Amino acid sequence: MSQEPFASNSPTYDQLLEELKGIRRPGLPDLRRTDRPALRAAAVAGGFCDGSDDAPAGIEALLREAVRRLGERDLLGQAAAHTFGLLPDRRGAPAHDRRKMAAAVYGVTPERFRKQQEPQVIQQLAEAVLTILREPPPFPGKPGATEQSTGPGAGPGAGPQNSGGPSPTGQSTIARSGRAGQEPPLRVDSVPVDARSTFTLHVSPIELLRDIEVLVSSENVYLEMSKTFRPTVSGALRLASAVRDPAGEIVDDVLARELAGWLRAHGRPGLPIRPGTVVPTAPGALAARGVRRIYHAAVATPRDDTYEVRPESIARAVSACFALARAERDRYEPALSSICFPLLGAGRGGLAPAVSATWLRWAIRDELARDSRWRVHLVVRSREIAEAVGAL
Repeated sequence: MSQEPFASNSPTYDQLLEELKGIRRPGLPDLRRTDRPALRAAAVAGGFCDGSDDAPAGIEALLREAVRRLGERDLLGQAAAHTFGLLPDRRGAPAHDRRKMAAAVYGVTPERFRKQQEPQVIQQLAEAVLTILREPPPFPGKPGATEQSTGPGAGPGAGPQNSGGPSPTGQSTIARSGRAGQEPPLRVDSVPVDARSTFTLHVSPIELLRDIEVLVSSENVYLEMSKTFRPTVSGALRLASAVRDPAGEIVDDVLARELAGWLRAHGRPGLPIRPGTVVPTAPGALAARGVRRIYHAAVATPRDDTYEVRPESIARAVSACFALARAERDRYEPALSSICFPLLGAGRGGLAPAVSATWLRWAIRDELARDSRWRVHLVVRSREIAEAVGAL
């Protein structure tokens, strides 16, 4: 198998999806005969191989890890393992046998599985690969992975600041360089809420923040958290909060477990709660990063294959978060004093980031007028969104 030098940039979702479709029928043994440059680049970027003769083994290890992220007990994970022959003694099984076993996971015929479930399984496997590549490098001390203080009061988890604070017009300017996700987290202090109050803006995955006592997660009205492999606030917090054994396997899905307990206690299993309701849980493993509570804001209502988020639900959720934080404040020593919001409803909820940010700012301003003791943080994933938020 001849190999072209792999590109330094991570492969795209479409490239991964196309190559995963290409190896479904021939199976893993075909990796030695046919080069798959996108999967090879992903295996190199993820640290599973060095890109030379160990590429087939590296790709296989990458796919096994992606299946683990999908959930080895989840239907998606089981079906993906069968589809690609990633189970013991099934690596060389014929394509039709692998499809038959994958279809049995869902209890459908192989033909129905081919048309309905199989495309989703392959798509989610590609998403899981991308999730692995989005994780921080394993050695934070290497070049490009250092964290820098952005000024007085900047704590761990803050990245280099590209502005000296708010401009004379009250706007924070963030220099754009490179693609989103390629640079370390950024923190911008003192972004104006109004003439008297400010918040701290982070461009970072929410699970990497440190020493913020309350993190807010965006949920649907059934309090069904995202899968841990999905690139959402809910999925990221669920994964980061989970307790693992020494081998790295999840032994306690803390957030999902506590939400299920809350629903049972309130007689709502399988039933929706009012949009804007906020439910607290423990932080699980995120306690090691100084997090004390996770507040789950139910703002998204499922509608067929999408979600609906009404802006007023964001305002209700913000008000409920502050009310809950005030009620819990003195239960801790020292008392709770900081809270961080994502752009509620701006992911799969479909709201434009500017709409979510505008309603958040309005609701936060109203709450700070009532009680100004809180340190408020806002977290977004891209500098483009941060620029828009800072300029509101």
